[in-house]
Amino acid sequence: MITIASYSLTPVDLLRLVCGFFFIPHAIGKFTAQEASFNFFRAAGFKPPAPFAFAAMGIEVVLAALLLAGYQVSAAAWISAAYLLIAAAATLKVTKKWLWHIGGCEYPLFWALCCVVLAMLS
Repeated sequence: MITIASYSLTPVDLLRLVCGFFFIPHAIGKFTAQEASFNFFRAAGFKPPAPFAFAAMGIEVVLAALLLAGYQVSAAAWISAAYLLIAAAATLKVTKKWLWHIGGCEYPLFWALCCVVLAMLS
């Protein structure tokens, strides 16, 4: 347990914050690199890609907010896990790679598993 001033941060809190914060750059990336995002969604078979990309961005913002605020954590974590498993499958379909550093599905799958653990502990 980490204590900061009068607030104690448990391992579950830390996992919740990590799972929540990781959504922020993904949502921002869909907004700032829209054409690349649309191309990915198109390649993954989501047509038309723009509504799917914007829906994904909205889902990521809502899930980040819920996890960071610590509100409805179990439900948000289960939904996050399902969402990230879909993202991992889409990444695998597009790239046909496992290792994240070369564009594979390893990272969203690991993140999904972290969300499953968070949901089970919350």
